[in-house]
Formats: sequence, C-alpha cells, structure tokens
Amino acid sequence: MNEPGDVAVERDGDGRDPAGGDAVEPGGDARDPDGDAVEPDGDGQAGTADVAPDPPDSGTPDSGALGRGRRVVLGVVAGAALVAVGGLLATVLVKSPAQVAAETGPPAQGLLTAEVERRVLARTVVTRGTVVADQSVDVAPQPRAGEGAAAAVVTRLPLKAGDAVAAGQLLAEVSGRPVFALKGTLPVYRDLRPGATGDDVAQLQQALRALGHGTGADAKGVFGAGTKAALTARYRAIGYDPLPAVADGGEAVKAARQAVRTAQWAVEDASADAGTGAGTRTGADAGTGAGGRSGTPVTGNASAGPTSGAGDGETTGVGRVGGGGLADGKSGGGEGGAGRTLARARQALADARAELASVEAADGPMLPASETVVLGSFPARVSGIAGRVGGPVSGPVLTLSAGELVVETYLKDDKKQLLRAGMSVVIASEATGLDARGKVALVAGERSAGRPAGGQQPGPGAQGDAPGKGGDPGFRMVVRADRPLPAALAGQDVRLTIESASTDGQALVVPVTAVSATADGGTVVTAVGGDGTPRRIDVRVGTSGDGYVAVTPVRAGALTAGAKVVIGAAPKDGGGRDGQGGGRDPKGTGSPRRPAE
Repeated sequence: MNEPGDVAVERDGDGRDPAGGDAVEPGGDARDPDGDAVEPDGDGQAGTADVAPDPPDSGTPDSGALGRGRRVVLGVVAGAALVAVGGLLATVLVKSPAQVAAETGPPAQGLLTAEVERRVLARTVVTRGTVVADQSVDVAPQPRAGEGAAAAVVTRLPLKAGDAVAAGQLLAEVSGRPVFALKGTLPVYRDLRPGATGDDVAQLQQALRALGHGTGADAKGVFGAGTKAALTARYRAIGYDPLPAVADGGEAVKAARQAVRTAQWAVEDASADAGTGAGTRTGADAGTGAGGRSGTPVTGNASAGPTSGAGDGETTGVGRVGGGGLADGKSGGGEGGAGRTLARARQALADARAELASVEAADGPMLPASETVVLGSFPARVSGIAGRVGGPVSGPVLTLSAGELVVETYLKDDKKQLLRAGMSVVIASEATGLDARGKVALVAGERSAGRPAGGQQPGPGAQGDAPGKGGDPGFRMVVRADRPLPAALAGQDVRLTIESASTDGQALVVPVTAVSATADGGTVVTAVGGDGTPRRIDVRVGTSGDGYVAVTPVRAGALTAGAKVVIGAAPKDGGGRDGQGGGRDPKGTGSPRRPAE
C-alpha cells in the first residue's frame, strides 16, 4: 500500500499517474516535461533539481589533474622537437659567405681543343632584300604646252592592277591623247619629229618594225618618210591620229609647192625668150648666153636668196628673177640678156624645189615624249594604279614593272666595303622554302637618295640594311638569280648570303679563338701533342669567315690537318670544387678568372 502523499507507480512502468499527474518510473527519467529535475522522493511536483552526481572516476585519486599534466608534458616535448628540427635545417640551409664561396668556386680547369681541318673556307655576308622587277616605271604624262588644256586630266584608264602589258599597247589616255608602251633601253627625253636623227630615232624605228610597221628606205637613226608612215600606222592601230609636227594645217607645204610652180613657169618663159633672141643659134643650151657666156649650172644644192616672179607673157619677154632687174633680148648686150634671164629662172626653180623638200621633210607625224613609255622587256605588268578617270595628273597615273625578278637591297658602309659585282649569292625565302643561287649584279658607288630606284621599299619585317631614317637608304645592291625567280616571290622579303671571300682551294682551317697575337706582332696557335704537352706554332692568317680562319704554318709541316689546337679552357671531368681551381671567363672568352675567396 502506498502511503498517502506518495506517488503511485504503475506496475506497467509507463511512469504516468492514473490521476493525470506526472509520475517517475523507477530508474526512469528524472526530468519533468520542462526539463527540471524531479526528486525521486518528492511529491511529484516540479521543483529545483538536485545536482547530478559526478561520473565515476577511474579509481585513481586526482585523475583529472593527472590528465592535464600529461598534456602539458607532451606539448613541451613537441615544442622541443620542433626547435631541434628547425636548428638542424638552419645548419643545413644557412651558410656563411666563406662556405658559399668555397662550394661555388670554379672546378678544376682543363684545355678546350679543336681539330685542324683542311677545306675551302668562305667569308659570308648575310643581309635582307626585297624581290622586285628589274625595271619599274612610273607613268606620269604631261601634255605639251599649247595643246589647249589648262591641266592634264585622266580621260581613260583601260588597265587595272596586275594586268599584263604588251609592246605597243595603250596604257592610258590623258587629256584626250594616248600613252602607249614601246620596247627600248634609252629613256624618252625629247619629242621626235620628222628629220630628227640619233640613237633614240633608231630605237623608235626598231620598236616600230618589231610591231610590224616597216620604215621603208629610211637610214638607221634618220626620221624620214618611212618612219613617218610607220608611226602613223601605230597610232591608227590604237585608235588615234598622230599629232602633226608642224601645226599650221599644211600651209607651209602649200606655199612651197606654189613657189615651185611659179619658178617653173618663169623658166619656161625665159626659155622661150632666149630662143627668140638667139634664133640663128642651134643647139644652144638653155643655160648659155648669146655673148659666149655660160649660164650658171643649176643643181639641187644651189643656194640663193628668195626668188619670185615668172615670164610676164608680154612682147618684151621680161622676167623678174630673185628681185633682180629686167632682162630682155635687147638689154645687156642683145642675146646675152635672154640667157642671163633663163639662168636666173632656173636657179630660182632649184631654190624653190629645195625649199619644198625641206618643208615636206619637216611635215608629218611626230612622237611626243609625253605619249610613250619605254620598257626594256615585255610582257610587262601593271604593278599599281594611282590615277582615276576625271582626276588631274598630279603624279604617277600607273606604275609598270618589266623584266625578270631581281633582289634589291641597300647596304651600309661596313658591308658595302666587302661586296662587289660578281660575288656568289644564296637567295633564301623562309615563306616558300625556296633556295636559289645568283650573283651580285650591281653595287652602287653612290648613296641612293629618297625612294629606291626600283620603285619599292624593302618588304615589311626586313632586317639588316633596310633604308634608314633621314632619307639615307645606303648603297643600292642588285642580285640577279642564275635562273628566273618564280613570279610568286614578287614583293617578298628574302635572306641573302653573299660569299665575299674564299680560299684558293682547300686550306688549313682553325677556329678564330685558336689564333692569338704575340708581342712582336706575329700570330700563333697552340697545338697539343698526344702526351698533352702544348707547343706554340707560328702561322700566317688568311681568309676568315663563319668563326674560322685559314692559317699557313711559317715552318712547313709544323701544323697538319687532324692536329689539336687550344681554343680555350674548360672544366675537367670529375674535377673537385675546392674553390682553388681556375674558372672560365663568364663572357666565354676562354681567359681564366680569379677564384672566389
């Protein structure tokens, strides 16, 4: 039985009061729903909880303090271990300056040798160049003065960049006049008119004949009737009429022909009068007077002053010759006067005919310098168009390139002194992988000024002797390949390796570093024998190139191919680092340096 006031405990152990009160199971939770501890012998009401008992210890007195002590000891031991390890690392990594110098000192020093070779040695110069056409011409025509145009204007451009150009082809039209190409080597420097002579006339004749226009019986270098006909045919083939050499509409020729007719009539009248006055004379020559005086023979080369007049048809038979006085059958001694009149008439006729020939020779077509462009070879190509139809001619209208491809470069003073025409060259294109051989065709003796003669600047990225600042590109050099370069190389930057000197056949060759100078101005090499003993050999030096130099021993046979010569110093294999041995010069000169202290 429970005592009154005690908490009833159910036998099923659910710990709940049947009356709805809280109950505590034996061994159950000693907390109320609010988390407060409940006394086991209480009245079941919520109250202040008793302090929970300490967990059982290990059975050793003061076990909690001992654990803390152990942890302190372990921490001290770990710290000591870390300090010891740090000290050990410090002794390994931290070194005194003397120790560092000792350990990093140069190794033991030995001799660096090279073998003496026998071969052909060539000295080379390497530079860059640009592949350009052999000839480049800017077409910048200007109309002749007096042609009626205030300024030159482009009126036609039948070509575009990249087009091929043949000899005789129309290139452009400026102010209504054509500009066409002809083959030749002499530049155009003057207008060519009928009657002109010279090498440029001969070049024109040859160019016209090559185009199928014959020059007739004209002598070489003489602008005659045949050349006039050929030039007229060329102009008409491109659709234009040539300009007249004498711009008077033919008036001069008409006047000269009229003068010849008048002189002819005068001769006829004088002949009739002379026949009347010498009626009893038989077989009288028209140039012989009645008084036994012979008239002046008439030749094509006779010269006299201006002549005019003819027989007047009157009974007096008066003829006015060259402004002279009247002549009749009675004056001046009868029949002699008629003879003089006839002679003067014939002289006037000769003069008139000579004048006509001169006028006719000067008349006809001309070739203005502004209407032709001379190129050395064909086909050419249009490398650039600068003008436009309707625009003024303020510079080149177009640029033509002709001839085979060459390599053009510009040399500075140091390289110019080493190179000359005829030297062998290797042309290498990194872009295409092409290697070609050629020769130096030209090294200019004077500096080039301004724009390169080939019309192109060296290609982008060019190295070496590219034109410098200030308009001083240097000395122009042209390299011509042994075989024509591919058209795809035009405008590309290439490498040029020029053989500027070579030995005369095979020679003894050593590295440049093997040769040294003596106090007396001689040169020596140091050879090393089989036992390692060095010996000095006097030599004479020759061609050098690519780091080698040709040598000839002063004493024959003192140096042979295959011998070893000293070229510097090098560490011995397995040499110790004791800090006392000699080291190599850091600049690679082979001179020993002082060991570190």
